[in-house]
Amino acid sequence: MARITAIVLAGGPADDVARLQPGAANKAFVRVGGVALVERVLRQLRACDSIGRIIVVAPASAQGNPALALADERRDDGAKIRESLRNGLRDLPPDDIVLVSTSDLPVLTPASIEDFVARALEADADIGYGCLERRVHEAAYPEVPHTWARLRDGTYCGGGFIAVKPRVMPQLERFIESLGAARKNPLALASLFGWDVLLRFALRRLSIAAAERRASQILGAPVRALVSPFAETAVNVDRVSDVALAETLVGSTPALE
Repeated sequence: MARITAIVLAGGPADDVARLQPGAANKAFVRVGGVALVERVLRQLRACDSIGRIIVVAPASAQGNPALALADERRDDGAKIRESLRNGLRDLPPDDIVLVSTSDLPVLTPASIEDFVARALEADADIGYGCLERRVHEAAYPEVPHTWARLRDGTYCGGGFIAVKPRVMPQLERFIESLGAARKNPLALASLFGWDVLLRFALRRLSIAAAERRASQILGAPVRALVSPFAETAVNVDRVSDVALAETLVGSTPALE
């Protein structure tokens, strides 16, 4: 069975979540159920037959942190997420599919990872964007809030995974920069995505297929939405209030070995 490389993004400064635990470099190192969030993700990745090498991108201050013991390599994070992603993908084979995961997924399971990897390999796109349908999420975790996008096919949120071929990083980096500059400017957003796409989205007539086509045009590379049937791929810890909720969710799942 082919095994792919996984990158776990555990970078960034200490935020309000990290301040809950003295000494935590950032929220990835906050313990939930007695185990650091990043270690929870690493344990699930290490249990997967489809995952080979694991690279964690984290602050230099985390060097030697026991929460990172299951990673094969630690690389320095950057001031911005695109820099951390670039560091993680550095020197990897350009045409290989790489799994990129956030580090704040407290109830992640090996089954959800294996499913996403299988979908990414089947799609064979330069970018596979992980997402989840609302009804799937609410059937499993109705108490976990999300920001939802209403499309013609259904209502979705983003998940904690993407699949990337390293060769597309230059285009992806330029797009992230453009999106950051345009996010509060409707005219700039329209020039980036097109008025037709924005209008269809506003009217809830934008389909996943149309969104994929437009994203592929913008990046000049194939982009696919990878819709997961596993709600745990979109349960993350963004806010202080999420920590207590994660503690509850972890307490209702089997203990980590």
